[in-house]
Amino acid sequence: MVVVTTTGHFVTAVGPYLADNKNNDANILTHMLKSNLEDIKHWVQENDIFVVDRGFRDAISLLEDMGIKSEMPCFMKRGDKQLSTEDANASRLVTKVRWVVESANARIKRWKYFDKVLPTNQVPYIGDYIRIVCAISNKFLPPLSPAHDDDVAVAAKMLHLSRQVNVLKERVEAESLHSRKSSMWRDASTIDDFPKMTEEQLREMTCGPYQLKLSRCYIQEHLDGNHDILVHREDPQLLKVKMQSRHVSSKAHVLWISYNEVEVTAWYCLCKTGARVVGVCAHVASVLWYLGYARHKQDSLNIGVRNWGVYVEDAASLPEPIDASDSEDSTIEE
Repeated sequence: MVVVTTTGHFVTAVGPYLADNKNNDANILTHMLKSNLEDIKHWVQENDIFVVDRGFRDAISLLEDMGIKSEMPCFMKRGDKQLSTEDANASRLVTKVRWVVESANARIKRWKYFDKVLPTNQVPYIGDYIRIVCAISNKFLPPLSPAHDDDVAVAAKMLHLSRQVNVLKERVEAESLHSRKSSMWRDASTIDDFPKMTEEQLREMTCGPYQLKLSRCYIQEHLDGNHDILVHREDPQLLKVKMQSRHVSSKAHVLWISYNEVEVTAWYCLCKTGARVVGVCAHVASVLWYLGYARHKQDSLNIGVRNWGVYVEDAASLPEPIDASDSEDSTIEE
């Protein structure tokens, strides 16, 4: 178990722990705090915030008893298929910070020794090796999330957006825009008035680069798979898109985007986090990336994941055998 700062600096690494159901994330954190491992109670201050994932849910009450504030992505309520706008916005604030933990763990796994299953005779030494690698990373590797001049402005913007409602979600529900009635929509042969966007504008809308990194993959599935782009008959600047899932071939995500000649004004997707207005989900991001940016670039034909297989020969691909008796030039020997 590692504890890192928001810049990716390793604070401590404890373990190893057993790999069973009694040693999940929440139980390990509880053991660390109650056993005061690495003198953790001394260096954890009253106003510190623990940013954790959902696996630490059962340890939240202990953190509160110690006066430590915690932030964790929200859970969907039983029976719901989507997070509310409020919960989706709050979860985005958490993931905006917590991605550093996964990237810090990835730095450890870059060492070949840790990137595979180890023999059991290494158990007595594995903890020390992990801590050595963490120390080396702290000393010689740059921060994972270095400070930028606009950090305060970005944080203020995200906090402001987290208190907003998704007006397009309300419209979709009020006007039953999720209905399959074909009379409400028409196929979009061309979308010429969609605003052009720069990469910087896209990053501002997504509140980070992660969703944009997935855009090429999603667009590839969209163009090759089951997809539709529809325009509202009475509001030509309202799009309805059915986006093919990257993970389940039989599943598609439905989303709506409202825009004018200058900017994208609202968005809503039926995916789990699609109601948020603090950034956008990966499905909405991919449509924005394609319509507002990629299709206007000269390399637009290379959208999606390249098929590197075209550069490799396949020995199983053989020409069809030719029966000489069917040739017009063949002769029959008597």
